[in-house]
Amino acid sequence: MGIIRSILDTDLYKFTTSYAYSKLFPRAYGEFEFIDRSNGDYPDGFDQLLRNELEEMSKLYLTADEEKFVRTKMPYLPPTYIDFLKGYRFDPSEVTVRMENHKLHINASGLLYRVTLWETPILATVSELYFRTTGQIPDLRYMEQAAIEKAHKMKENGIVFSLFGMRRRFSFDVEDRVTKLLKQNAGNSFFGTSNVYLAFKHNVNISGTHPHEWVQFHGSLYGYKMANYMSMEDWINVYDGDLGTVLTDTYTTDVFLRNFSKKHAALFTSLRQDSGDPFLFTDKVIKRYEELKVNPKLKYIVFSDSLNVDKAIEIKNYCGDRIGATFGIGTNLTNDVGNDIKGMNIVMKLFRCKMTAKEPWQECIKLSDVDGKHTGSEKEILLAQQTLGLI
Repeated sequence: MGIIRSILDTDLYKFTTSYAYSKLFPRAYGEFEFIDRSNGDYPDGFDQLLRNELEEMSKLYLTADEEKFVRTKMPYLPPTYIDFLKGYRFDPSEVTVRMENHKLHINASGLLYRVTLWETPILATVSELYFRTTGQIPDLRYMEQAAIEKAHKMKENGIVFSLFGMRRRFSFDVEDRVTKLLKQNAGNSFFGTSNVYLAFKHNVNISGTHPHEWVQFHGSLYGYKMANYMSMEDWINVYDGDLGTVLTDTYTTDVFLRNFSKKHAALFTSLRQDSGDPFLFTDKVIKRYEELKVNPKLKYIVFSDSLNVDKAIEIKNYCGDRIGATFGIGTNLTNDVGNDIKGMNIVMKLFRCKMTAKEPWQECIKLSDVDGKHTGSEKEILLAQQTLGLI
């Protein structure tokens, strides 16, 4: 059995974004590129081991029980898309893997509604494979005790949170065990998990938002000034009020808030903060809601940027009764395994896209509320910053 054990062993947003592409842009192509922000070295032969895992993934399919779960718990996905998932198989020919001077290079390219499904499983596989090949052993007693203590502390402080830790988990087994411990110990504070398979296995809620790639794609298609607005319009067209959390920092939060209309403020229930200063973000969001004459007390912020329990408590106290606060906590839960092991700082981002096979490729870039999180060519990043008045 490979590291990825189910078609559903991925984050919710992969399926929701895949369906949105298939409905609105069924002929669009995209290319994702792997980035190790720490510029780490990988052991000899790592590329072949990863390739072997990708081949194992091609054997996965949606089981009858998994299909029943998706039809019951994910009603925003129509029967036509679930039928597609029943027939879907990972195609390793869509992915290239190579090593150069111990640096790992991965690209996934193809029809966007298909190729988007590679992102999170590849990241989880790289993470687990790296720890395995470098001989790093988790302290399971420490891991379990830490998860239980964090669950109790969040419950005591009224922190409502979801587990967002699939992409950089130590291993599937660790994420699986942590999910079970959170369910047993956090009570109603534990809202659910972004991992669809573990939601299925442990009978907990599925939680998720839309990703940066959705906004990046719209930036390439409609231009950077219209990207946030059009990506929200299209999400509404696809989901009609379901999945009402929107990501703000693809081209910086300041630019997003300029695009955030009263219609969007009314229809989306929450905004997700994924980079920058969470306290400054809170103040900016409340101010924008008040400008739009929308009561911020009826809305939520989903905080998901490098969180731990103490930071979540501090943010919740800062929000007070001015606006709702929920949390997506990832690596601090699924890769806190002792023995001085640190979670990997890896991502896969959309770098190119085109509307049909015949059209030329267009760059897809991502800005951020933190300079170090920008992705794309320096030339295109500069163009976007100039276009958006950020320079």
